[in-house]
Amino acid sequence: MTSLFHPLALIGLMLSTLTVAQAQVVVIVSAKSPISTLSRQQVSNIFLGRAHSYPDGSPATPLDLQNGTSLRDEFSEKVHGIAASQLNAYWSRMVFTGKGNPPREAIPPEIAVKLTASNTQLISYVDRGWVDHSVKVILTP
Repeated sequence: MTSLFHPLALIGLMLSTLTVAQAQVVVIVSAKSPISTLSRQQVSNIFLGRAHSYPDGSPATPLDLQNGTSLRDEFSEKVHGIAASQLNAYWSRMVFTGKGNPPREAIPPEIAVKLTASNTQLISYVDRGWVDHSVKVILTP
């Protein structure tokens, strides 16, 4: 039993590492949006409520994924440069002081894609595997 368990555990570890390595967060907007690219800082400002429009002046509305998901954690680290717990603390402060509210959440990612595709004001992020013809990638952090 011990000799069988060790190889199976190793295979499981390898498969979980492969799955994590394949996940790649990308920032998306509707395929109909005139926005073709944004910097990491511009995206961060929109998601942190510091900017409410795209560089062309059109309204920008962020759509977040559910708190606690690995993709949201990755987005926080790669785009904002902070851990998810720090982002949660930021939004707690903003809400408490009346300075802002966190972005609306979409659960699951396929809903984020559908909503973003249907509204040129929305900006969201998903795993690259969810991207289809209805949205376009504007940043790969």
